[in-house]
Amino acid sequence: MGFQTGRETTADPSGVSSRDDFGDFIEAVLTDYQAAGRAEWENPPTDHLLEALGAFAHARRVEGGDQESPTWRLFAEMLLAATGYE
Repeated sequence: MGFQTGRETTADPSGVSSRDDFGDFIEAVLTDYQAAGRAEWENPPTDHLLEALGAFAHARRVEGGDQESPTWRLFAEMLLAATGYE
């Protein structure tokens, strides 16, 4: 018997570089959640999502050990990761 987990959002954070882009990304995340994410995401928007977001923020490391400066894209990537982070 295999263990299967949910998926992360299908919204793409790669084009996020401004507050408006981040707002568009959040809207895409919400659209995905309302379409299928509610049943398919590993972490639907509840305390599990916030817990995963915090865990991912603490676990994320960049090469060289330095933390990167916060950007709108980084926030979007963290939210994307939290929707599927175990």
